[in-house]
Amino acid sequence: MQLSNRLKTVADIVTKGNRVADVGCDHAYIAIHLAENNIAPKVIAMDVNKGPLSKAQDNIALWGLTDKIETRLSDGLLKLRPGEADSIVIAGMGGALMVKILKEGEKSLAGVKELILQPQSEIFLLRRYLHEKGYEIETEKMLKEDEKFYVIIKAVKSKSTKTYEKEIFYLYGKLLLEGGEPVVKEYLEREKRLKVQVKEVLAESASMGSTRRLEEIREELLSVEEALKYF
Repeated sequence: MQLSNRLKTVADIVTKGNRVADVGCDHAYIAIHLAENNIAPKVIAMDVNKGPLSKAQDNIALWGLTDKIETRLSDGLLKLRPGEADSIVIAGMGGALMVKILKEGEKSLAGVKELILQPQSEIFLLRRYLHEKGYEIETEKMLKEDEKFYVIIKAVKSKSTKTYEKEIFYLYGKLLLEGGEPVVKEYLEREKRLKVQVKEVLAESASMGSTRRLEEIREELLSVEEALKYF
């Protein structure tokens, strides 16, 4: 199973030997990779939609992995029983939706050792929620694929309260900023360029709505510039 760089990075962060629940599994590519490479002894591939789950079942059978991968039609974590999984994988959804899934499936998270999350948007909401629920963001990676930037987070339960002291750490990731990777700098520079372009367009408009948005953009630019100071 040849995974995209994004999905392979997600799979590679899973702790070897853990039982995995892949929420929103789509066509089960991650589940198949985990089982095929003996990373996970058992995977529960879950999706809310019958179409993708049916395709997942076909792919699992094709790879001869029906003994290692179970499929379930499930809205988020709702069909996962407490204690069934050590790792939860959720990839390719918006941050707000991930927070909703984790909130609604809180009972299912009993005994889970780690969350492997690849949010597509509103990542600051997810980072903040993880801290509110007593998780520590242990690993955070950024990669670029097909001109898009992706963030992958590994969070584990913590005995002590974890919070970030700066708002930009929630916006852009403390570990990403402190890691100093070139891809993160590239992402921030692109964000700055886009926000400058929006600011210039808004500055030419005199409507009340554009004035409010202009103030927001100026604040966002300050945050990006503060983040770029780490590079």
